[in-house]
Amino acid sequence: MSTNPAATEAFRAARDHLLSIRTDYAAARDTFTWPDLSHFNWALDWFDVTAAEMPDAKALWIVEEDGSEQILSFGELSARSNRLANWLRAQGVARGDKVIVMLGNQVELWETALAAIKLGAVMIPSTTLLGTPDLIDRVTRGEAKHVITNGRDASKFDEVPGDYSKVAVGGADGWTGFPDTSSDAGSGDASFTPDGETLATDPLLLYFTSGTTAKPKLVEHTHVSYPVGCMSTMYWIGVQPGDVHLNISSPGWAKHAWSNLFTPWTAQACVMIYNYARFDAAALLNVMKRAEVNTFCAPPTVWRMLIQADLASWQLPVRECVGAGEPLNPEVIEQVEKAWGITVRDGFGQTETTALVGNPPGQLIKPGSMGRALPGYTIAMVDPVSGQEGDDGEICIDLSKPHLGLMVGYKNDPERNADVTRGGYYHTGDVGTRDADGYITYVGRADDVFKASDYRISPFELESVLIEHEAVAEAAVVPSPDPLRLAVPKAYVALAAGYEPTRETALSILRHCRTELAPYKRIRRIEFAELPKTISGKIRRVELRKTEDDRHAPKMSGTGDYAPRSGQEFWEDDIPELKE
Repeated sequence: MSTNPAATEAFRAARDHLLSIRTDYAAARDTFTWPDLSHFNWALDWFDVTAAEMPDAKALWIVEEDGSEQILSFGELSARSNRLANWLRAQGVARGDKVIVMLGNQVELWETALAAIKLGAVMIPSTTLLGTPDLIDRVTRGEAKHVITNGRDASKFDEVPGDYSKVAVGGADGWTGFPDTSSDAGSGDASFTPDGETLATDPLLLYFTSGTTAKPKLVEHTHVSYPVGCMSTMYWIGVQPGDVHLNISSPGWAKHAWSNLFTPWTAQACVMIYNYARFDAAALLNVMKRAEVNTFCAPPTVWRMLIQADLASWQLPVRECVGAGEPLNPEVIEQVEKAWGITVRDGFGQTETTALVGNPPGQLIKPGSMGRALPGYTIAMVDPVSGQEGDDGEICIDLSKPHLGLMVGYKNDPERNADVTRGGYYHTGDVGTRDADGYITYVGRADDVFKASDYRISPFELESVLIEHEAVAEAAVVPSPDPLRLAVPKAYVALAAGYEPTRETALSILRHCRTELAPYKRIRRIEFAELPKTISGKIRRVELRKTEDDRHAPKMSGTGDYAPRSGQEFWEDDIPELKE
């Protein structure tokens, strides 16, 4: 039963309206408005309402690599999270307390998320890949009072100072064991009474960003900015009631909350999880077929691995396919369309926001574009120099219009907050172009775009051409200092299976780029290497740029020559065949 029936009905009305016009973009853009909520607790006022209305419907389906599985209904998860909330309250977890949640894709993760929301606690989602320095940062800057993790990860906190309680799933020395929530006998009463009302503006989530260019920022979200803001994400993905939704994402990152918590359960769909130690395309596709997955979301890295499999051998019941995390390369979209007859639809958002831009179901898709502004957001393209709106520039949110899915701000960082909201816009730091129909094409991070021979170069455009070559699994393009041209485009390339890092491979890739790119955009240097990534899987181009700057500093300053090249680096100037 909802603690706030008026809020539940306002939430339901906004959700139902979007579902009713799911393929009518113009109507969604022009008629959707965010629900006006002064008090709201998504777990109590929506999830538990769903559990009461459809208690036996599948809510969570977790399949392990060995084939074992767990399936829990909305009713079961409602009861389990109530028991856990009561138990955590008895352990001292109070409204407003910061709780580090460092769990994998396991039932306890969803129980904890629901329980924390019900309690009014503030979650700090954290990946299990974090090491001691990262955890010290999260405990210190996050002001954590409690930690919930697995017993196998408990030792990571041995050198993390702080006065915080410790709960371990499976138990650990010096830690309180996570309770059995499957029955009243294990952890207590399945009914839960909140200790007060939850304000819509109360903090709910503190996310540490992945730190692709600098120290992780601490992003604060409220009880509406993600739980309600993810209606834009629901509209983009096209999740419908009763669907089985599979999203490949690791806990601890914002996309996991988008697509493995708020979006599917707002749509009253089932969250599907496949856990694996090492990616196996055939195994994943077999699970998708058996579970009859309707909607599927994966980051570009996974899509790039999937298209190396024989996708046409799996005819799946998937209705909607989307990609997020980084822009999708056109080659990926084309290969999936050939195999399945489904267009993988791109979308764009950040930890700081819900989905901002996307190609929703049923709309014309323009090759290379990531779509249009999603319902509930007004997107402006702002010139980085003049600050004026136009069709080219930084992708921004117009703050004079409703924008419920935007963060409160960066915690304890007033200078950064002032900068990111300067001029009446929220600045994403991403650059793009917009055509007359409102379609936005991604150019790159403002920090990644560079000049070569005075021409502006978009790494994403060059990378999209590179992965069209059969030998290229992934690529990252950065400026390589050059005394004549200032910089030239250099590609760091991770090779597909079966290809060797040889001169012949480099020649083939460079020839392909010459065919597909204008001369001023030409890739002039290639190095075969494993690409550095953040723990969330995003390529760290900033690290590659630093490598290039360090290697070529003596030549550029006139104090020496280029650093010696590795055996897997090839320059077009040294390949006579390219001069023919």
